[in-house]
Amino acid sequence: MANYYTDNKELKFHLQHPLMEKIVRLKERNFTEKEKYDFAPMDYEDAFDSFDKVLEVVGEICGDIVGPNAESIDAEGPHVVDGHVVYAKGTEINIDALRKAGLMGMSLPRKYDGLNFPNVPYIMAADIVSRADAGFVNIWGLQDCAETINEFASEEQKAKYLPRVCGGETMAMDLTEPDAGSDLQAVQLKATWDEKKQVWLLNGVKRFITNGDGDISLVLARSEPGTKDGRGLSMFIYDKQSGGVTVRRIEHKMGIIGSPTCELVFKNAPGELVGDRKMGLIKYVMALMNGARLGIAAQSVGICEAAYREALSYAKERMQFGKAIIRFPAVYEMLSTMKAKLDAARSLLYETARFVDMYKAYAYIAEERKLDKDERNEMKMYQKLADIYTPLVKGMASEYSNQLAYDAIQIHGGSGFMKDYPVERIYRDARITSIYEGTTQLQVVAAIRGVTTGAYLNQIRVYEAEKVSPELEYMRRTLIILTDDYEQAVKKVTGMDDNEFVDFHARRLVEMAGHIVMSYLLLLDTNRDASFLKSAKNYISFAKAQVKANAEFIRSSELSDLGMYKYEMQ
Repeated sequence: MANYYTDNKELKFHLQHPLMEKIVRLKERNFTEKEKYDFAPMDYEDAFDSFDKVLEVVGEICGDIVGPNAESIDAEGPHVVDGHVVYAKGTEINIDALRKAGLMGMSLPRKYDGLNFPNVPYIMAADIVSRADAGFVNIWGLQDCAETINEFASEEQKAKYLPRVCGGETMAMDLTEPDAGSDLQAVQLKATWDEKKQVWLLNGVKRFITNGDGDISLVLARSEPGTKDGRGLSMFIYDKQSGGVTVRRIEHKMGIIGSPTCELVFKNAPGELVGDRKMGLIKYVMALMNGARLGIAAQSVGICEAAYREALSYAKERMQFGKAIIRFPAVYEMLSTMKAKLDAARSLLYETARFVDMYKAYAYIAEERKLDKDERNEMKMYQKLADIYTPLVKGMASEYSNQLAYDAIQIHGGSGFMKDYPVERIYRDARITSIYEGTTQLQVVAAIRGVTTGAYLNQIRVYEAEKVSPELEYMRRTLIILTDDYEQAVKKVTGMDDNEFVDFHARRLVEMAGHIVMSYLLLLDTNRDASFLKSAKNYISFAKAQVKANAEFIRSSELSDLGMYKYEMQ
């Protein structure tokens, strides 16, 4: 079978980005842990070799086990027995394979039996797993909840739970409720302190919880009686071994069927407070959600990869009118655009992951010693970039996963509508990516700040200033013109001094920024490796059409036009 890492040269290309050496040096504290742990790297080359070998193992397991199991898991699905989840047989096999390979604590510190990898190779593993089975990554990939424990929990809690995660136990984040979806301020599950037992007791219902019967869960609950907003919410760790939670049902979903989406009933379930009271939503969930959104972006890119490969393979084999359909312009144009969107989304994914790695490395170092002025400034810069790029990549990549899955079905024609081909499952799995962990519309709400503050434009100027080879200069000139169109559109919208007008055009402005950013990233990728040239050309042509259309719409738009779009409630 194929190895899903070694058969995709784009992955190693991104793993070798020039910034990775600095990321690894910061993460490894200049490789001082080699004195404490035999398996800690001695230098950057040693660390890169570890990433490469581990990702090769991930790729082999996904090609030989996870991918082949995907269809049977989709057909069987999980079910509830005596108030708890029983996974599909293939899911159990997948978990066991990854557990035995030691791939359940990739980013956690070595002292908790983790691999201490940066975010980039962990996200790359999620990309690979998602290509194999987008539903399964929702079980394996929730180990990033452990990052929240590592970042905010007490030393005792870390020592208690993180080795278990590294040992293969699964996780969940129990946030949403029947009346609290995107609006988490409305969470009502109660956390009550029991003086006699000296423990917090959790009571209530959680709904739409991914892998809800996981071994260790992070639970958002209302700890302050009488409150109705986010200031009354705290974060708790729930240990399945303690009991008190039953699975009422598993939701019957369109896609990602192998991933159990549960409704949970808490009855005096013991919980451990994480960090400070009242900070559950304000601080801890925000950190948790940012990690989750980057994970969904990786899932989306993996789905894009799967959809493109299935479409390309079918187009090469399917004969019509005496020739393979890939030879028809209508088909090869679709495939070229699919590949360009895939490469653009992946470049944005790993750029974002690098930004996260940089600021988190400095944040952890700051707990050990005082940062100097340059280090503090660099940490702040990368944190701001991570904050604006995370909703951008989640929004753009998830929309592209839906588009590529749609196009893959279209290339298959009637066969794609049948369950005989994987694209039918891929299409259903893709749909959720632009909904959960914040819909695309909510990502726009988060990302528009990067537009109005000029943060996207500033970073675009950074890309613009990068040196490229003379033969690529014409593409940079195109992007400079598109950047001017974007800048003028931003000035037009913000100059109206009307929040509703900004909100109305927010999607267009964020998409314009995204198209230009991804175009520049592909241009810079091409400058490092000429194999990206075709995708860069195709994506910049696509981006030009999208940016120009949005710019013209905004140019001709006035405040008075908003009335045409408002739906009057009767």
